[in-house]
Amino acid sequence: MPSSKIAAHECVSEDALVHLKSYKYSSVDKSLISRYILKHYWNGFVELLPLWLAPNLVTLIGFFFILGNVALVELYVPDLVGPAPSWVYYSFAFGLWMYSTMDNVDGKQARRTGTSSPLGELFDHGIDSLNCTLASLLETAAMGYGCSYTGAFTALVPVLPMFLSTWETYHTHTLYLGYFNGPTEGLIIACSVMALSGYYGPEIWSTPLVKYFPSYYEYLDDMTFKDLWVPILLGGFFIAHLPACVVNVARTRRAQRLPVAPLFLEWTPLIIFVVATMAWLGSPYSFILKDNHLVLYCLVMSLVFGRMTTKIILAHLTRQPFPYWTVMLAPLIGGAVLVNHPYWAIPGILTGPVSARFELMYLWAYLIFAAVVYGRWAHLVITSICDFLGINCLTITPKATSGDKTVTRSNGFTVNGNSFDKGRKD
Repeated sequence: MPSSKIAAHECVSEDALVHLKSYKYSSVDKSLISRYILKHYWNGFVELLPLWLAPNLVTLIGFFFILGNVALVELYVPDLVGPAPSWVYYSFAFGLWMYSTMDNVDGKQARRTGTSSPLGELFDHGIDSLNCTLASLLETAAMGYGCSYTGAFTALVPVLPMFLSTWETYHTHTLYLGYFNGPTEGLIIACSVMALSGYYGPEIWSTPLVKYFPSYYEYLDDMTFKDLWVPILLGGFFIAHLPACVVNVARTRRAQRLPVAPLFLEWTPLIIFVVATMAWLGSPYSFILKDNHLVLYCLVMSLVFGRMTTKIILAHLTRQPFPYWTVMLAPLIGGAVLVNHPYWAIPGILTGPVSARFELMYLWAYLIFAAVVYGRWAHLVITSICDFLGINCLTITPKATSGDKTVTRSNGFTVNGNSFDKGRKD
């Protein structure tokens, strides 16, 4: 059992966990595609799953599709340029689609098996946070952008909308998905890009557009899709996603007669993450991109960002103060300082840039540190919640009935015949 100090700090104290029993999941999905098309697909797919399969295990299986494809990246397109065999890109599309499918049917599986719980939402969105940079890394490889600034941007930019959506949910207690959102339309586009790379090859994304639209030569010149990619992603975030998150939070705060401005300080961990990453990868003294180590960097950032956002989700579930900091950000700041110290070199003390070998060793050490810290923290949180609610995480056990009280010893719990909130989206 964790000490009382650690339990309080990690939002798993008795006083924090008691809020799980009154938690009510809320979401709004305005996507027409998910409401009128994919909904029927998900309803049909979940019927194929055996009733002994725990919802959290469904989520985890979906994540394994992504991890398997990351392994394919290392085997067939380690430089993230390629081209790789066509089937590799089709595998990316299939893996991402299956991840999305599992992510959307885990809640339905929970309802089918009567094993709903707040742990489901934490596990679901925690895996989403881990997947954030890894799925986009597949996109970098599929488009052949390599270990370039554009490739790194493609792999890491999803942390922006993911963090803001988590921040929004923390304050509004509702997950909002707009008419055009990343988990639905964005994912369909990503899968389509990967499939097109399988059919035509990744070079189509770096081919001058005039080849496909010759009548627009005077406007397109030698422009490629790659030239439009970064503005498209940034435009979508700053025009559509960011304002909607801020408006929803502001509306909730006004209804509570509370100020909005202080909440922007809660963006501090994201700002640290973004600035440190730009300072590290953008430094002329860094060898991460030059020596094709973007995959390793994204694996590390998957754990760092995963812990950062999952702590916010946990604080939301247990109604605890917003977590501004995670120790896993410290080595990120250290890496940025390490490769940029020649800018403030002190003769005899700090001179010259670090070697490529030293930087790579530092990054590997960071990965080990992040894996240990994240693993221990995840184990602490999951076991604490499971013990408190009397449930299992990855298995379903038979229900036990005692008098007028029914207790589900699994991923969910029912007391006096009343199911507590399902804890994940339908």
